[in-house]
Amino acid sequence: MAWRKGFEEVANSKPLFLTIYTVVIIGIVVSSFYVFSAIYSANPPSAQSSAWLSSISSDATHVTDQTLNVSQSAAVHTVPPPSPRPRNESPRSIWDDPPPNKKMPPLKDFRLTKELVRQRVKDNAIIVTFGNYAFMDFILTWVKQLTDLGVSNFLVGAMDTKLLEALYWKGIPVFDMGSHMSTVDVGWGSPTFHKMGREKVILIDSILPFGFELLMCDTDMVWLKNPLPYLARYPEADVLTSSDQVIPTVVDDSLENWPEVSGAYNIGIFHWRPTESAKKLAKQWKEMLLADDQIWDQNGFNDIVHRQLGPSVDDESGLVFVFDGKLKLGILPASIFCSGHTYFIQAMYQQLRLEPYAVHTTFQYGGTEGKRHRLREAMHFLDPPEYYNPLGGFLSFKPHIPKNLLLSGEHNVESHFTLVNYQIKQIRAALAIASLLNRTLVMPPLWCRIDRLWYPHPGILEGSMTRQPFLCPLDHVFEVNVMLKKLPEEEFGPQIDFREYSILDNPSLPSEVKKSWLDVQLCKDGTQDCDASASNDTTVGGVLKFPKHSNEEMVFNYISLYLLSCLSI
Repeated sequence: MAWRKGFEEVANSKPLFLTIYTVVIIGIVVSSFYVFSAIYSANPPSAQSSAWLSSISSDATHVTDQTLNVSQSAAVHTVPPPSPRPRNESPRSIWDDPPPNKKMPPLKDFRLTKELVRQRVKDNAIIVTFGNYAFMDFILTWVKQLTDLGVSNFLVGAMDTKLLEALYWKGIPVFDMGSHMSTVDVGWGSPTFHKMGREKVILIDSILPFGFELLMCDTDMVWLKNPLPYLARYPEADVLTSSDQVIPTVVDDSLENWPEVSGAYNIGIFHWRPTESAKKLAKQWKEMLLADDQIWDQNGFNDIVHRQLGPSVDDESGLVFVFDGKLKLGILPASIFCSGHTYFIQAMYQQLRLEPYAVHTTFQYGGTEGKRHRLREAMHFLDPPEYYNPLGGFLSFKPHIPKNLLLSGEHNVESHFTLVNYQIKQIRAALAIASLLNRTLVMPPLWCRIDRLWYPHPGILEGSMTRQPFLCPLDHVFEVNVMLKKLPEEEFGPQIDFREYSILDNPSLPSEVKKSWLDVQLCKDGTQDCDASASNDTTVGGVLKFPKHSNEEMVFNYISLYLLSCLSI
């Protein structure tokens, strides 16, 4: 054969040529070895990826595949392949809608797994909220506030498939909680409400073993500032929790002084590190709630944490040993991780010159509708464009409040209701005019002299920073949830829509609405120009004057005359 003949020639040649032949042959063998190695190592990634894709649900199988890959690499002396990618596709940017021709993935693709969470983790931290379809607008607001802050390491747990599908098609990272929850608002304190609380605890107990830091939030809160740098200031804390504290124990942005905290620890905002103490707490908390469905999740948390309270971990951090004497807990300052009271009533962060991180819509009296309205008043709620441009337009008015009603005399029940009733009478007239003209009433800012609470108090909470009088939310005076109910028109009259007092200052208000206004001025009947038919400026943005104490027919005629004048311009 050719190879045999070649070797015979080499054997009969001179030593110099023998050396040259040897070098050439060795070079050919080595080159062939590396060529075949390259060919061999170019194919496995896809095969390895396919194998991993089919076995992602089993961590044990994943480890076996990795071991196999390493042994293959060692055999051929190649660089180990890159780590396999998760089964799910690369995470899209938030709000990045899936292609319109794409089908909804199967429900099993949304199961909560370590790999699903890992896709969204940043700096080993994940922010999570959850809810059912009834809280869709709250969840969209929650997501929008975070993305506006440049935060994307979050996930939303869907308690029903309707919410899951809706969030998926909006490009929001979502997972299935398998709760099979109703899609309607269950109401605070109902059995279904308590079930939602237990689901939260189960969720915490499920995520902590993944090894990631968890910032768990309710959907009825919004982020105003990225909280992760603040939480990173306390690396020794196992748990950092918000609270219902309404009396400040610190005046800066440090943790609350725990011995002075009298309010309940509020589990609407709290941060967990995956330590053994934290996982032990989550497990025992879950077991407590599953054993007794009458226990409210927040009460259960407070009870179990307070099994031991103290001593302080050190002299500086503000952390305290709780629960089993090993868990290190910190209480977030209520001035900047705000409750509904410290934010909307006391405006504690303003008085202390601090920047708030979050507001949780607690301490309010109008159910879910009241929470929504509070966030709208603060211009923190995400509404669709049509909310800012209702059919028929807006009607707003500037209330008149005598100085003595605000400031004179003692702040007591009598002076408070005198002030409030004076404002209600003006709002009543405005509601009647809005109904007559088929317009949406912009509620005025309301002033109160005493606080509203569920329990007896001396007007305001002693030790709090509530000022008197103070700008009070609408739910302090009106039953917002009742006003928004669709009631039989034959019994209650036509529905009168209304908006929050701040809507005309909201950046989301369309420019065409801002420019399209008419200033209506009441004047004394019989004085010059006090007649809608006389020399009124009927241009857009003009002034319309008509007499005080006009009746329903006169108001309707004056406004109609103005509208006809505008159409004729």
